[in-house]
Amino acid sequence: MRSPPWCGSSPSASEKRNETHVKPAEIAQATGASFTLHGAGVSGGIAIGRAHLVSTARLEVAHYEIAPQGIEAEIERFDRATAQVHGELAALQTSMPAGALAEIKAILSLHAMLLKDANLSSVPRDLIRNRRCNAEWALVLQMDYLTSQFEGIEDPYLRERKQDIVQVVERVLKAMLGTGHAPSAPSHEEDLIVVAHDLSPADMILFKQHQYAGFVTDLGGVTSHTAIVARSLNIPAIVGLHHARSMIREGEAVIVDGREGVLIVNPGEQVLEEYRERSRAIGIERQKLKRLRTARSATMDGVAVELQANIELPQDVKEVKEAGAAGIGLFRSEFLFLNRDDLPSEDEQFEAYRKVADAMDGRTVTIRTLDLGADKSINGADRGGPNPALGLRAIRFCLAEPQMFQAQLRAILRASRYGKVRLLIPMLAHAHEVEQTLAAVRHAKETLDDQKVRYDQRIAVGGMIEVPAAALSLKYFVRDLDFLSIGTNDLIQYTLAIDRTDDTVAHLYDPLHPAVLQLIAQTIRSAKRAKIPVAVCGEMAGDVAMTRILLGFGLREFSMHPAQLLAIKQQILRTRVRDAEALAARVLRTYDPAKARALLAKLNA
Repeated sequence: MRSPPWCGSSPSASEKRNETHVKPAEIAQATGASFTLHGAGVSGGIAIGRAHLVSTARLEVAHYEIAPQGIEAEIERFDRATAQVHGELAALQTSMPAGALAEIKAILSLHAMLLKDANLSSVPRDLIRNRRCNAEWALVLQMDYLTSQFEGIEDPYLRERKQDIVQVVERVLKAMLGTGHAPSAPSHEEDLIVVAHDLSPADMILFKQHQYAGFVTDLGGVTSHTAIVARSLNIPAIVGLHHARSMIREGEAVIVDGREGVLIVNPGEQVLEEYRERSRAIGIERQKLKRLRTARSATMDGVAVELQANIELPQDVKEVKEAGAAGIGLFRSEFLFLNRDDLPSEDEQFEAYRKVADAMDGRTVTIRTLDLGADKSINGADRGGPNPALGLRAIRFCLAEPQMFQAQLRAILRASRYGKVRLLIPMLAHAHEVEQTLAAVRHAKETLDDQKVRYDQRIAVGGMIEVPAAALSLKYFVRDLDFLSIGTNDLIQYTLAIDRTDDTVAHLYDPLHPAVLQLIAQTIRSAKRAKIPVAVCGEMAGDVAMTRILLGFGLREFSMHPAQLLAIKQQILRTRVRDAEALAARVLRTYDPAKARALLAKLNA
């Protein structure tokens, strides 16, 4: 295969000085002038600190020209990285357990083969030698060229093999850069604002190991999984800034206003003092909310409302208990599978689930089965297709991977004897998906019975209502399920045909769209008629502006990030259900979103 076009080289310093067309942002960066960027605030609060720039391996590789005397050393650097990845892949293949999925073994073999192919092992070396490209840039150029060749292939399976090339290149780039996705750990993290072009949900999970003051990204939507995890960290965050990563320098003073979605770079002293005062006021508000931790969660007219919490990892239980949650309404189990090159074993999963169940002291723990796909994938099992949000994700993925699914089901069942554990099925759309899942649960139970392993024989199995098809045909689901949970993030995404990770259509994401409200209210009513519990566990549950309308629809179970729970409780304590029901009914009768917003404002007055 021929090599990619001429790679070119970065402008020299003298060329840059002679450029006549300079963008205002470049002037601001060069002079340290103050400027403001606007995005979408995804986690409230104010953070004041210094910018810490974070890169991912592929995104921001250097692009520069190698001096003639440094060419051989650059080729050696490329060869060392390639050899390192060869060793990593060989070690992974060797460590695969006997019962590992054949597909994963095949993918590792494919990656090793791609790495040895001349297109990735020899062509980048030629680019370094003949065109004096640095190793990272030569490799990315060749990757882009190779993946472009797949675009014209009609067969979808073959077309998607380009992702294998990307994954192999990512490994080599990380080896050359000496880093993975995890942010570095500079001193005084609590004063740093992380600035990145984009961060995956897996990246955000790594952030739980750090104490950053806030973060901002160029990409992302307000309900992307990255934003959701950001809220769980309870630090100010903004997404969709577009050019922050390229305009901000390491160490520059920045202010993150997560409520308004405003990022201020190099603020003046007057602006700094104003935001310090705002930050102090927010801190006082949060301290006052802590007084509600032990208060009974009930409306002014005595209607009890159960407030549960969402978690990603077992260590999140600490925040759940500090917030006084009645239980865990959503344990996103897929986060146990991220940031690793292997799959967690049944025993490893069991220990994680057992730890959570045991720590919750008999309170409900709802474990959602793997919701992989869309913007969350695991190494060796990325089968999302050309449109991952509509592809093989969540329960579809689990049913297509029975061995992986059985391991998780057995782990959940084994943990059920240590607490009040429930099992939740994500992204249901068809009745046969419920039937197949329940059959898989029965099979897992039979396996444990044969091994004489104890578990809760009557474990509750529920379903997530995230797809309009499920909301509109609930009678087929409530017959076999013990409870329902409405995932408003995906329900809105699929109802309005909006990719919630795409900031270019973020303005179309509307929880008050008449169709969305009708589906939510209808689901709550149907569950009540069927006499089965129903909760909302999407971001709408943690939005104070939506609390009263959900109460008016009849919702009595909310599940949200622990950081949002006390603010929601305060809103509930200030609400009369009778008033909420009357205005909620009026909202449902209007098909004008503007009128719906006006009514909601009246409801929240």
